[in-house]
Amino acid sequence: MNKPEKEFLDYLKYVRNCSDLTVESYRRDIEKFFAFLLKEDVNMDDVDQIVIRNFFTEEMTNGVSKRSCKRRLTALKQFYKFLHKQGMIKDDPFLFIDSPKIDKKFPRVLYKEQVEEILKENRKRTDELALRDQAILSLLYFCGLRASELCGIAIQNVYLKQRLVKVYGKGRKERIVPFSEECRKDLEAYMKVCRPKLLGRSPILKLEDGQRLIFNNKGQPLTVRGLEYILDSIEQKTGTFVNLHPHILRHSFATHLLENGADLRVIQELLGHESINATQIYTHVTEEAMQEAYSSYHPRAHKK
Repeated sequence: MNKPEKEFLDYLKYVRNCSDLTVESYRRDIEKFFAFLLKEDVNMDDVDQIVIRNFFTEEMTNGVSKRSCKRRLTALKQFYKFLHKQGMIKDDPFLFIDSPKIDKKFPRVLYKEQVEEILKENRKRTDELALRDQAILSLLYFCGLRASELCGIAIQNVYLKQRLVKVYGKGRKERIVPFSEECRKDLEAYMKVCRPKLLGRSPILKLEDGQRLIFNNKGQPLTVRGLEYILDSIEQKTGTFVNLHPHILRHSFATHLLENGADLRVIQELLGHESINATQIYTHVTEEAMQEAYSSYHPRAHKK
């Protein structure tokens, strides 16, 4: 890693407060570009629009999607903007480079009946991890949390009486999210019965890790990958297969709120979206759902 790259990554982490996952993603994208420059024998400060175009042409020729190219371009734009501001390069070659247009992909959501079925079937489990898994499902659906937000919850930030949880989203931005009485009961059962048992399986933990709310079956703090594995195992144990994923429950949370009349600005705050544009995608999801329902159930919707 060269000095400009290290300074930029430190800036992301310590000034912008980006998560470790974001910093690592930027690092991979920048190093991929540097590998191309090395192959083409081009210095970092000699990059121009032709070099940039050749890089992304090669990427797409190698099967890299437009979505991935757009993310990579964002990383490189931020990197070169930083270099220019710091006086490390004279001109910013990415200043007038446009992002590739990509097809908008609407999030997949579950019907309310599907969510109710998953919650109901999981409650029937009697194994030692059932209470933990029920708490996870409740937090994801009733609070609309991101996977990383759920994994990072500290137990002191769960307020059962007030039915509130404090989470840290992208850029370590703090927000308070309410939850339902059903979710409160699930959390209380997990915290009283299951969490102490899991915590006892790993006597050597950092103080911060010991304050986490959710643990894996070895008593270690839950990771995003571990959460995905748990959701997959819930499907196997309950026999309810809906391709369960952390974000599908978050998408369902937002869509069901909107369908029941919640204000878009309120949903934006609950989700922790920086911009209302990110929240507006759920209006398209509900429009699709209405069209599908109309086509399926209106007696005159189909030609005989």
